[in-house]
Parts: sequence; C-alpha cells; structure tokens
Amino acid sequence: MEIIYIIIGFAVGIVVGRFALRLLFKKQEVAAQSKAKKILKEAEQAGEHLKKQRLLEAKEKFLQLKAEHEKETNQKNNTLNQRENSVRQKEQSLNQKLEQLNREKQELESTRKNLDRLTELNEKKQEEVEQLKTQHIKQLETIAGLSAEEAKNQLVENLKEEARSKAIIQIKDIVDEAKLTATKEAKKVVIQTIQRTATESAIENTVSIFNIENDEIKGRIIGREGRNIRALEAATGVEIIVDDTPEAIILSGFDPVRREIARLALHRLVTDGRIHPARIEEVVAKTKNQIEDEIVEIGERTAIDLGIHGLHPELIRMVGRMRYRSSYGQNLLQHSREVANFSATMAAELGLNVKYAKRAGLLHDIGKVPDDNPELPHAILGMQLAEKYKEHPDVCNAIGAHHDEIEMTSLISPIVQACDAISGARPGARREVVENYIKRLKELEELALSYPGVEKTFAIQAGRELRVVVQSERVSDAQAELLAADISTRIQTEMTYPGQIKVTVIRETRSVSYAK
Repeated sequence: MEIIYIIIGFAVGIVVGRFALRLLFKKQEVAAQSKAKKILKEAEQAGEHLKKQRLLEAKEKFLQLKAEHEKETNQKNNTLNQRENSVRQKEQSLNQKLEQLNREKQELESTRKNLDRLTELNEKKQEEVEQLKTQHIKQLETIAGLSAEEAKNQLVENLKEEARSKAIIQIKDIVDEAKLTATKEAKKVVIQTIQRTATESAIENTVSIFNIENDEIKGRIIGREGRNIRALEAATGVEIIVDDTPEAIILSGFDPVRREIARLALHRLVTDGRIHPARIEEVVAKTKNQIEDEIVEIGERTAIDLGIHGLHPELIRMVGRMRYRSSYGQNLLQHSREVANFSATMAAELGLNVKYAKRAGLLHDIGKVPDDNPELPHAILGMQLAEKYKEHPDVCNAIGAHHDEIEMTSLISPIVQACDAISGARPGARREVVENYIKRLKELEELALSYPGVEKTFAIQAGRELRVVVQSERVSDAQAELLAADISTRIQTEMTYPGQIKVTVIRETRSVSYAK
C-alpha cells in the first residue's frame, strides 16, 4: 500500500510541478512581451529624436550654404560693378584724350597753314633779292668792262700765284730747318723720356701655382671619387692639376681672372678645412664678388697714382681688369701705366697737353679687357668705348690710331704710339705670341655658348677638352647626347686646331628642400 501511495504522490507531484512550470513559463513570456514592447517603444522614440536632429542639421547646413552663396554672389556683383566703373572711367579718359587730340590736330592744321603762307612770302622775298642782285651785277659788269665770272677767275688766279710763291719759300725754310734739328730733337726727347721713367724688367708668370703645407691636403681637395675637384673645376672653369709635384697644385686656365678666383677659393677652403661641393660653390661665389671689388679698387688706385681724374666708373673697372690680363706675356696694367708715364713725359718735353697724353696712354689698350669680345681690333674697340664714356676727341683718336687703324688727327696720337712701342720693346718685357692661342680657346667656348640651354662652357687642358654645362630643365639626357655630337661636328667644320678635342656635355639635376 505504501508503494501505491508513493506512486500516487509521485504522480501528483509531477502534475503539480508541470502546472507550476507552465505558470512560470507563462509569466516569463508575458514579461518578455512587455519588455519587447518597451524596447520597441524606446526605439521609436529614439528614431523620432534622431530624425528631428537630422532635420535641424540639414536646415542649418542649407542656411549656411545659402549664406555663402549670397556672399559669393555679392562679391561677384561688387567685382562686376568695380570693373564696370573702371571701364566707364577709361572710356571717359579716352574720350577726353580724343577731344584733346582733335584740338591739337586743329591747332596743327592752323599752324601748317600759317607756315605755308610764311613760306610763300619768303619765296617771293628771295625772288626779289635775286632780281636786285642780278641787276647790281649787270651794272658792275657794264662799269668794269668784264663779266662777273671773268673778274672772279682773274682775282682767284692772282691770289693763287701769290700764295703758292709764299708757301714754297716757307716750306723750303721749314724743311731745311727740320732736317737740321728733327733727328737730334727726336732722339733727345725719346732718351729723356726713357731715362725719367723707371720700370720693372721682369714680367709676371701666367701660370698659377697653389702651395700647400703637406700632400695630405691633396686628398681632401680631390675628395671622395673626385667630387670636390670636379665641383671646383665646374665652378671656376679652371683645370686643377694634382700630380706628384711636392707641396704644390697647378691651376691651368687661359683666363687669369678665373685662375685668381680659383687660387683664392682654394686658399679659403684649405684654411677653413671644410671642403665639399656645397661649400666650394659658396666660397667661389664669395671670391668672385671679392675679385670684382678688388678690380674696382685697383682701377681707382691706378687713376689716383697717375693723377687722372673724372674717369667713368666703367672705365675704372676696365683699368682694374687690366691687372689680370697680359699682352704678349707682359702685364697689361703695368704696360698701360708705363705708356701713361712715357706719354706724359714726352708731351711735357714737346709742350703738349700732359693730362690728355697720360689719359690716352692709360686707356690705349682698354679694348683688350671688355667682358664681350666682338670681332674688332682692340684699338677700334677701345676708341668706341672711350667715345661712349665721353672722353676727349684727342684721347679717343690716340687710342684708335696707336696701331694705325685710323688716321691720326692729334699730336698726342703719335706720342702714344711711340710710347707703346718703347714699353713693349725694352728687354724682358714680352714673351712669344699667345694671343692667337687665347683667341682660339675663346672661340671654342663661344661656339658652344651659341646653343640654347647651354649655361656655361670651359675650355680646359690647353684646348683639348671642352666642357659644356647645360640647364637640366631645358635639355634632356637624349638631347645632351645630340648636343655633344652637334658641337663636335661644328668644331670639325668651322675651326682649325691641332690633335683632337673632347666635348663633354654635363647635365645635373638638383632637388632642394628645407625642413622648417
């Protein structure tokens, strides 16, 4: 029985448990539905709020764009109004100018009519004068029994005979006296001039040698893979020869100014110790400016030493550049100073203008130093420069005639010519001719410079190599190869030279940026 009761109780428990679980599940379902409705409601409210917020943002954006559009429209309207006002003002100005031109045209027309009337009156007066002159001549012919032409010819012939007789007598006397005294006096003047002017016999060497303390500096100057020496040669246009010569570097170049720039730049770099391409370019640029200042200072000091005043600043600069030029191995500035002193002494002996003679002597070779090199004799070019800078005509003629390119019109001209010969003919003054060699190198550089895009040209190794630096933005790599071939072809066809010439076209691209 107990087992039955247990089974019945167990069955009742199961039924009651299932019923209780069903009630519990139903309560949870009701609670879940309620929570879901609440979440849905909250989501709907959040959606409405977000919708309103988006609408407000859209309205604000629309108002902002509308304001910007109105502002831009107003600016454009203001600009159009300003342009319209400007056009209106220009139109008014043009109308006023047109009216002024019309008035001037009327005045000119009136003036022209008046001039025409005055011309007619003048022609009538001239006709009346000619008539009166003709009548007067006829009256004189009637009185004298000769025509005007016959009387004129007779008078001219008488005057000619008398003048010829006097001239022959005077010329004979002058020639006789000149034969007796000319040679003696000329020798006396020349000897006194040479004796009174002290000059140096030695000439300057045109090869620059840079001395160094030890051979270790050579490696620093050459740089890694030769970049320093290449940068220095490219910046100065001078070939730098570093060989086995102890404690010395040779600077080779036909332009003395370039060699001096290279020498001073090397001295600065070695003294400073920082040697790299960027520093080299900076030092070379500063040295060029320093040389230009020194050139002006040398010109001014020379003019002051010689007592020459009022020279044009450009002529002073050219006189300073003579310090870095040579004439047949003779320093051009020293030669010009000698000629100036010789000319002044000789002019004083002959009683001529000493100031003009000294001025012409200093400037007689000024045509050898201009920056450009036109195909003109240096005497003619120097004369043109002197005329350009308002020098006296006697000075200009002496400069142009000292090599007989033009006719001498002043007594100073033969003096300058003679003193130029005296200065160049003294022992040790000059060496063999190098002018043709320098001219060939300059022609070689100018030929390459005639091509578009070429920035610099340097003739090095005594003219056996031509380096051409081109602008990277204007000449490409392919064009650089064509340019080298074209220059080589022109050199072969247009120039005469010994051996062969190597043409090297250099194109370099640099990218520079600054960190701030």
